[in-house]
Amino acid sequence: MRTTPQPSQLQRDISGVLSRFGWTHEFEHVTEEGFSLDMAQPTSKHAIEVDGPFHCLREVESGALVENGATRLKTRLLEGLGWRVTRVPFFEWGRLA
Repeated sequence: MRTTPQPSQLQRDISGVLSRFGWTHEFEHVTEEGFSLDMAQPTSKHAIEVDGPFHCLREVESGALVENGATRLKTRLLEGLGWRVTRVPFFEWGRLA
């Protein structure tokens, strides 16, 4: 059973900025294979994924935030299906905003 997407404020903010720059996209797009994408241009197969804190792990030695396994797997699967995936981590967006 599929639930209604609940986009975060960060997702809405990034979508708005991309729209203002002329990057037309579908918000909360679901692929034919059932993957949910935060923003996508289905015809060109370009996806923007907004990564909140639950998409990250902290490296023990360096303390740096890195993508977790589930996030990496989703990216690899999408790329295998021909999608170009751009990830926007919350901590990088915060520095830009």
